[in-house]
Amino acid sequence: MKVITAKTAGFCMGVARAVRLVEEALERGEKLHTLGPLIHNPQMTARLEERGVIPIEDISQALPGYRVVLRSHGVPRALYEELDARGIPWLDATCPYVKKIQDIVRTAGEEGKISILVGNPDHPEVQGICGHCPGDIHVVRNAEELEQFLQGQQTSVKKDYILAAQTTLKLLEWQKCIETTKKLCTNAAVFGTICNATALRQNEILELSKQVDAVVVVGGRGSSNTRALWQIASQHCPAYLVETAKELRAEDFAGFQSVAITAGASTPAFIIKEVQETMSEVANVQDEMSFEEMLEQSFKTIYTKEKVTGIVTSVSPNEIAVDIGTKQAGYVPLHEFTEDPNAKLEDLVKVGDKLELLVLRVNDMEGTAMLSKKRLDAVAGYSKVMEAEKTGEVLEGTVVDVVKGGVIVLSHGVRVFVPASQATLSRGEALEPLLKTKVQFKILETNERRRRAVGSIRAVLKEQRKAAEEKFWQEVEVGKEYTGTVKSLTSYGAFVDLGGVDGMVHISELSWNRIKDPSEVVKVGDKVKVFVKDIDRENKKISLGYKKDEDNPWTILSKQYKVGDVVTVKIVSMTTFGAFAQVIPGVDGLIHISQISTTRIGKPSDVLSVGQEVQAKITDIDLEKKRVSLSIRALLEEARAKEEAAAQEEAPQVLEFGPPQE
Repeated sequence: MKVITAKTAGFCMGVARAVRLVEEALERGEKLHTLGPLIHNPQMTARLEERGVIPIEDISQALPGYRVVLRSHGVPRALYEELDARGIPWLDATCPYVKKIQDIVRTAGEEGKISILVGNPDHPEVQGICGHCPGDIHVVRNAEELEQFLQGQQTSVKKDYILAAQTTLKLLEWQKCIETTKKLCTNAAVFGTICNATALRQNEILELSKQVDAVVVVGGRGSSNTRALWQIASQHCPAYLVETAKELRAEDFAGFQSVAITAGASTPAFIIKEVQETMSEVANVQDEMSFEEMLEQSFKTIYTKEKVTGIVTSVSPNEIAVDIGTKQAGYVPLHEFTEDPNAKLEDLVKVGDKLELLVLRVNDMEGTAMLSKKRLDAVAGYSKVMEAEKTGEVLEGTVVDVVKGGVIVLSHGVRVFVPASQATLSRGEALEPLLKTKVQFKILETNERRRRAVGSIRAVLKEQRKAAEEKFWQEVEVGKEYTGTVKSLTSYGAFVDLGGVDGMVHISELSWNRIKDPSEVVKVGDKVKVFVKDIDRENKKISLGYKKDEDNPWTILSKQYKVGDVVTVKIVSMTTFGAFAQVIPGVDGLIHISQISTTRIGKPSDVLSVGQEVQAKITDIDLEKKRVSLSIRALLEEARAKEEAAAQEEAPQVLEFGPPQE
């Protein structure tokens, strides 16, 4: 007879988490109560009692010095408040999937919506969920009760509804409920809250029950998800629900060629193992050696610090559940998967992924194994770091922290300390801009015993700058254009980093206009386009130009203006022989004293003032000498001539009459 064990059999993530929390608390020496059974498995409850965990039914029974563990099914919100009011310490082992439903109904209640929960109203999970809803919540057992409830609501005031399910509800029943809701309440928001592990178990046993002659379901009879598995399997073949291997009878399986074994989410691995071993003894094994080999593989022993391969079976916000092919239920806490506490595990892994992991702790009694990806990566990574010290290899990593005296770079799972003097190219630069950036570095020293490493970002930056400098001098030529970064400013110009080499733009080359300081045009950090004006290879100096011919104001003037044009100009300065006026930015023209007025004046300031705008005529442009001559007088004379001409045209004509001609 062939015996098949379902891949999804045993602890779900929520149950494994609850047991682990209790286990860790016991290891810390804490005294514990569980409020009711921690999980729906009497054998597991008995084991915990043997280790000193005392179950209570009411918090009034709590003994001084004991911490109350809130079971995986969750409790009403009021119970948290009562515990705090009484000063009783508590440990929340509520399954994250259950908490999700609690949050859903709480939000719905706060928004004035009516919550409908499909599940068993007597189940502690359902009772706990109801205790988190501040508004209306109704519990229905199945699609039939849901239909009756919604039909009874048809005549009432229209409200918004949300639909959710107990985490262990049968999938088939949930699908019926969704169809009913779509038919009777189209505006209802439907939340798929059946636990992923529950769905996987139910789907797997549904398929297995169609392929085998019988199914053995292992788990507590008080467990709703275990009973759901038995009900699903019973639809296709004989199914036996047992709590322990002692309930198995050889005669029940006589004549069967294949049997499948599955287990509820709260069934410990040691009970599943006992059932498998018993089935191997009572079954008529056709391929005994093959079966024994399979059994041996299923229950192989693992040890702390051993490397194992795991397949991801479920992902929650705080941990990953993995199948490592042993009797233990493997899990990887968030902090053992990544250094980033804000990381979302669902973004990093998915069900079915294969992971290489390191065993941190094995608990055969509870059937769990804590695993770490981060530490295995660090083991391999540290070997790479040590090798890099010998070879001088350049490593890459991310700056994850700025600490006193330097920064921490995470590379290949190893935290490498980089002193401040080795973190930047120049001493004294701020370290904060490096945070969360990718950097390259070299290893300066390692301490294998303490597993520490010291690195240098500066060493790589210096090498990169030297290589860039050599390449620059090979390729640079007069007239070549570069995009650089303004590195520093002086009173006489700006220094620009061209990528390994600094060049200087003299203040006279920064602008066509007169400026007093380079900061009027550029500032440190600006990206600028420059061109090479001169090269001093012997002294390694580069002179740069920033002004462009097309921006030359004299070029602009020659294109836009000609002699004879009338322009509006602004008086910018005075001399004894005339006034200078700005024609366009960068070009000033001279209005000679003789061209200011049609009458003789003593000095230009008698007629004009700095800042005054006047109209003038361009009388001469000398591009070679960069001179422009202007005249106000020419415009005044032209205006007077026009006035005189107009006056003559308007004056009456005088007719003279002489004596009559004979």
